[in-house]
Amino acid sequence: MAKQLLFIPGPVTCSSAVLEAVSRPMIDHRGPEFAELLERIARGMQPIFGTANEVVILGCSGTGGLEAALASSFSPGQKVLGCPVGVFGQRLATIAKTYGLEVELLETPLGHRVDATALAARLQADAAHEIAGILLTHNETSTGVQNDMAALSQAIGDHPATVIVDSVSGLGASTFTMDAWNFDVVVTASQKALAVPPGAALVAVSPRGWERIAQAKIPRVYFDLQRARDFAKQGQTPWTPAVPIVFGLDTGIELYHAEGAERVYARHDRYSRAIRAFAQAAGVNLLSQPEASSVTVTAMYVPAGLEAAAIRKALREEHGIVIGGGQAELKGKILRMGTMGALSTSDVTRAFEAFETVLRQQGLDVTAGAAVRAASAILEEEFTAAR
Repeated sequence: MAKQLLFIPGPVTCSSAVLEAVSRPMIDHRGPEFAELLERIARGMQPIFGTANEVVILGCSGTGGLEAALASSFSPGQKVLGCPVGVFGQRLATIAKTYGLEVELLETPLGHRVDATALAARLQADAAHEIAGILLTHNETSTGVQNDMAALSQAIGDHPATVIVDSVSGLGASTFTMDAWNFDVVVTASQKALAVPPGAALVAVSPRGWERIAQAKIPRVYFDLQRARDFAKQGQTPWTPAVPIVFGLDTGIELYHAEGAERVYARHDRYSRAIRAFAQAAGVNLLSQPEASSVTVTAMYVPAGLEAAAIRKALREEHGIVIGGGQAELKGKILRMGTMGALSTSDVTRAFEAFETVLRQQGLDVTAGAAVRAASAILEEEFTAAR
C-alpha cells in the first residue's frame, strides 16, 4: 500500500525535512544552542500571529496552551463570555468553569459563525463591565466553521475584557493580525497548519495581556504563562521541553516562510474549495454555512443510507487515506476532511479519487469521475499573488 496520508484535523502529514529534524541528536535544553533555537522560533512566529509582541513556547498540546491562557489571565469568580461554535469552543468554556470562572455562553446555531452583531449587543449591555474575559474560537474543526475575526474584533470595540483566542487550527492558514485586532492572548499548536508533530503550544500575549496575567489569582504551576515568559528571557522553558518537537518546529517555521504566507493561505483556500466542489458534485451536503467555511477542515454530512465508519474504514484500509469523523452529537453523522500538512496537489487528487471510489462502492449514486473532475478544476488553479 502507498504511504498513508492524513486528511484529519490533526496531527497532519509532515514533510521529510521536518521528520529528519525531529530525529536529530538531543542537545542541552538549558544550553546556548537551545536558547538560540527558542529565540529563532519566537521571532519566526511573530509574523504568523500578526504581532510584534512576545511569543512563548509550552511543552503541551493546543489544549494545554488554552488552559495556560485561562489559568494565567483571570481570578476565581470572574465572569467570562464564551462564544463556542462547536466542541472545542465548548471545551474552552469547560476549562474556564474548572478554574472557578463564571461562564456565560453566547449561543450560535450549528454550522454558523458567531454573529458579530449579537456579540456587540451583549457587550454593549454590559455597562458595568462585569465580563472580564471573552473567549473566541478562530477555527472550529468539529464543525468546519471559521469565524470572521476582524468582525468580532470590531464588535468587541473598546470593551475592557481580556480577549482569549483559540487559533490552534486556524493560525497560519489564513490572514491573522493579532495586534490590529487587539486580541490579548492567542494560542496555536505545532500539529496543525505549521505541519509539525504534536507536542508544542505557542502563545502570543499583548502588553495588556501581560498586565492582566500579573494581576491574576488562579493557582497554577505547569500552565503558567508568566513563568514561561520569565524563563524565555533566559532562553529556556520552565519545564523539560520535547526537544525533538522544538527541532521540528524550527524547521517547520523555516519551510513556512520559504513558501510564503500568501502562498500558504492560497494553498489552504484552494484545497478547501476543492473539497466543497467535490461534495457539491457528489451530492454531499456541507455542515457549515457558505460564509463560515473553514479553510483547514471541511465537514460533510454522511449521505443517506451510508455509514461514516464504513466509509472511513474503506478509505484507510484500501487506499491509505485517513479522514475524520464526527464528535459529540455529530458522531456518525458527518465526515471531516482536513487540508493542513505537507500535502501536494497530487496527494489531494489521490484522496479525491479514493473518496469517490468508496462513495460509489458504498452505494452513492454519482457519475464516475464527476466529483473528481469538479475538484481538479479548483486544484489546477494557479497562484496569483495579491497586489
